[in-house]
Amino acid sequence: MSDRAPITRRLAAFISGFGPHSLPEEVMAYTRTLATDGIGVLCAATHPSVTAAQGIGDFAEEFAGAGRATLIGRGRKVDPVNAVLANGTLGYAADFEPHHPEAILHPIAVMIPTALALSETESRSGAEALAAVALGCEITYRVSMAMNPRALYERGFHPSAIAGSFGAAAASAYLLGLDTEQTVRALGLAGLQTSGLLAWQDDPREDARPFQMGLAARNGVMAALLAQRGFGAPDRIFDGGHVVLDAYSGVADAGKLVDGLGQTWDGVMELAIKPYSSVSFLHPALDALVGLLEEYALNSSQIAKISLRFAAAGAHCVDDNPLKGHSAQYILPVRAAMGRLSFLDLFIDRRESEPEVARLAVSTEVIRDTGEFDAAFPDSYMGEITLTLTDGRTLVARSDVARGYPEVPMTQEELDAKFDEVTSAVCSDMRREALADAATDLYSAPDVRTLTGILAQPPDAHVA
Repeated sequence: MSDRAPITRRLAAFISGFGPHSLPEEVMAYTRTLATDGIGVLCAATHPSVTAAQGIGDFAEEFAGAGRATLIGRGRKVDPVNAVLANGTLGYAADFEPHHPEAILHPIAVMIPTALALSETESRSGAEALAAVALGCEITYRVSMAMNPRALYERGFHPSAIAGSFGAAAASAYLLGLDTEQTVRALGLAGLQTSGLLAWQDDPREDARPFQMGLAARNGVMAALLAQRGFGAPDRIFDGGHVVLDAYSGVADAGKLVDGLGQTWDGVMELAIKPYSSVSFLHPALDALVGLLEEYALNSSQIAKISLRFAAAGAHCVDDNPLKGHSAQYILPVRAAMGRLSFLDLFIDRRESEPEVARLAVSTEVIRDTGEFDAAFPDSYMGEITLTLTDGRTLVARSDVARGYPEVPMTQEELDAKFDEVTSAVCSDMRREALADAATDLYSAPDVRTLTGILAQPPDAHVA
């Protein structure tokens, strides 16, 4: 098979021979930081206001079979396939989890639920669960880059959902202990299930958006479980016949799947941690906006108009998008008028309750740049903010790299504050501290049960 499917088989051999020892020390260290951040956001998504989490959780409770995988926020265990469908949806619901700017990915939202569910069912250690997260993120990244994320966006596909199925299959194959032949089939079955239309942008409830990450997790876990049981599958999904790369992209480069495999870990080390709960495309712009507000000690009543210059190739995602978390005309006014941006603002329309948000929303525009900004996309989500003030002044600020990127990392104090902020929406002080301890101590834990036991609890009623 090596001559018939060299790339597919090389990937499968790497996955089947993988373990915590395969990760450089700095990769595991950053994976631990990313996982802690993602776990806090995952817990926050159990808030009753998060409609996607409520809907998918109700569905899983009604239809899932018995099993040993925790249904987060529901106080029960179900089969791993339905557990990751529900928990993966929660992972992306708050739009606050780590992301990969260049590859346009949200792999942590997929990999933490996948790793926790199969680590529970397979009695894997915390270090093995974290290793699976890193592996899944790296494979997801390589598939996205091989397909070309900009090309996927131009065709109406969400790279995170398309590539995430393969990452989840890789993480699952490792945790299930699949051999190379079984892993080849797991990748083939994941390829048959890939899905991820950007049509979710037309769902103002924001349920369809995170559902895509739940699907990716479900696809990968199901693929690996079927392969483990001998189910037949395409055996050259990246090499020949109806190659999955070519199905989604006209400029695919299969070599990016294996170049530097096991040596470079850009799928992990280039992940950015979000300081804002919104689409990552807006983060540089938010930094620029906050900088102007602070430098000039402005309040929103002094602002007559907000203009955002952004890459034309990605502007459709942020220009008056029906999704509040993806709309520059909502996110920028909320931050300017409210003095902060909460994940709950995605599910409570501040334009209806805050006159200043409503006023600024109709005075905010997106300017589609076809020059420098567009050429840099998606390697950079450059944002230039122009504030036209009521006194006639014009203030301009630009940001090319947002706070939270590896180049401009958040401090540990900022990470701790974010964790406390998001989890305080659903946790008592005692539970929040226990969750933080379980997340940060996961690497040395003999299993994941302490962590999943805390995540299983429903939101504390007196808090949420």
